[in-house]
Amino acid sequence: MKRIFLLRHLKSSWDFPELDDYDRPLNERGERCGPFMARHIAAHAVRPDVVLCSTARRTRQTMDYLVESLDGVPVCFERRLYEATPQLLLKRLRELPPEVESVLLIGHNPGLHRLAVALTEKEVPDSVPGLADLREKYPTGSLATLTAPLDDWADLASGLCRLRAFVRPKDLEN
Repeated sequence: MKRIFLLRHLKSSWDFPELDDYDRPLNERGERCGPFMARHIAAHAVRPDVVLCSTARRTRQTMDYLVESLDGVPVCFERRLYEATPQLLLKRLRELPPEVESVLLIGHNPGLHRLAVALTEKEVPDSVPGLADLREKYPTGSLATLTAPLDDWADLASGLCRLRAFVRPKDLEN
């Protein structure tokens, strides 16, 4: 059984129109929610074998909040994950070696949201807590936990995964 954690970067700022999208930093809300997500990851034993993280500024800043909780987990910063399509994200996951049992992917919408929906497309929303929320919207800072009955990542396909949890920053603030 493989585990996939899909984390959308924390809320970013639009206050600097002169900046390229790639260079946009987190805003105040993103900075406020970072510790909530880090505590959640630590408390729920989210411990992937590897982290795949976009190289955009806001995803790197999101990763900064998780460093302590994920101490010792190798992190691969990859430019190709910036604004990646769901197809490219799926291709990247399929490239993972079979000995990797779990991965945390930190990326962007709409690709991350569309990937999560595609991977869980065979599940019925009423029977899976959080699935309707995930399909409706994937807010910044949200974390989806999926499982897939695989031995080899190369076999990962749409509809193969089960949603185990979907947590949004607003769920953690309350």
